[in-house]
Amino acid sequence: MDLGMDLFAEAEKKDLWAYEPLAQRMRPRNFDEFIGQEEAVGKGKYLRKMIEKDQLPSMIFFGPPGTGKTTLAQMIAGITDSNFKKLNAVSAGIADIRKIVDEAAEQRKFFQKRTIIFIDEIHRFNKSQQDVLLPYVEDGRLILIGATTENPFFEVNHALLSRVRIVRLTALSDGDIVEILKAALKDAERGLGKSNISAADDVLEAIAQLSSGDGRMALNLLEQAAAMVEEDGCISTELIDSILGERVQSYDKRGDNHYDTVSAFIKSMRGSDPDAAVHYLARMLAGGEDVNFIARRVAICAAEDVGNADPMALVVAMAAVQAVQFVGMPEGRIPLAEAVTYVAAAPKSNAAYMAVDSALDDVRRRDCGKVPVHLRDAHYKGAAKLGHGEGYKYSHDFPGHFVRQQYMPDLMQGTLYYKPTENGREARLREYLKWCWPERYDK
Repeated sequence: MDLGMDLFAEAEKKDLWAYEPLAQRMRPRNFDEFIGQEEAVGKGKYLRKMIEKDQLPSMIFFGPPGTGKTTLAQMIAGITDSNFKKLNAVSAGIADIRKIVDEAAEQRKFFQKRTIIFIDEIHRFNKSQQDVLLPYVEDGRLILIGATTENPFFEVNHALLSRVRIVRLTALSDGDIVEILKAALKDAERGLGKSNISAADDVLEAIAQLSSGDGRMALNLLEQAAAMVEEDGCISTELIDSILGERVQSYDKRGDNHYDTVSAFIKSMRGSDPDAAVHYLARMLAGGEDVNFIARRVAICAAEDVGNADPMALVVAMAAVQAVQFVGMPEGRIPLAEAVTYVAAAPKSNAAYMAVDSALDDVRRRDCGKVPVHLRDAHYKGAAKLGHGEGYKYSHDFPGHFVRQQYMPDLMQGTLYYKPTENGREARLREYLKWCWPERYDK
């Protein structure tokens, strides 16, 4: 009777597999089947050692979609023979957590079995929901494994972060994805092996390229292609192109990828690499980034990082801001590219930016003294009686349109904020200032 029930259960399981997506069926069950993420769970790595020793810490898996977060959690539960409970933060509430806690207590009391609670998209839990987890994670009633595509240091409470280990998963390499696809084509039990469908290496590499490091997307694409060929057939690049002609852009305008791309964009302009800057510009444009946001970043970079080494950079950047607003997209990409390459190729100086920040620091932190009397406004009635403007020398009345006089308040005499570099046009400004104020700029 038991044997018959087991056979029935196994047959039912196989029937259900027939309706499950290939990506679901091909989830690895152990480390021998798990491909990629060597930095996180490769041989000898901390997390793998802890799993193999059956000493599980609570943790949060942080990484892009399709990198194995859910798979790894399920695999850990299987390897450690733990009770596995899965929640999605979008639909779950505090009552769901408390129910799992009660079940976990029974599992521990009657079966000496730990419970892993896997919370997908944990960044969507609010503060109250995250706080409910704290005592159960701390006393070991629950082993928490969270998964998020967002940076947990931005999205998860500090109190919870202090009780878990952050495990960063990265986008799979094209080589990893090709290996995953080959395994799916070969596997007769869970994959496509029974159909004897083949695909050349260049076809698998094309799928990997299109998948942007997302293993689930790659398997879904392979499954769609396999459905369009006969048994013993061959998947071609033309078939793949007909299913998905463009590489899918992994770019979330509100997520961590957004900030990483913008950061790389600005640093490439600052670093005088126009090719890299245009590359990140293209990523943002393809991902649907707000073009006004991009234009503002270019204008800020022109002022902050190019400055007086080439004042035309800000003029070009502001012209691009106006042009983008005037012509819109897709034509707006052209003035943006013009401004980005100009700013990236221009000589660099942050002297003006550093000067104003240094001056602001003084103004906010110390008594800087009063405006010298000879510089004060003398245009209103009664100003002369106060001595305002008395002794002021008008620069244009003197040779070279310059005359030495005190401009700084008494308390700030001798302060040097603006330190022009020797780059671009700023070198000429430096020479002029050395002529005007040798005691400051000869240094």
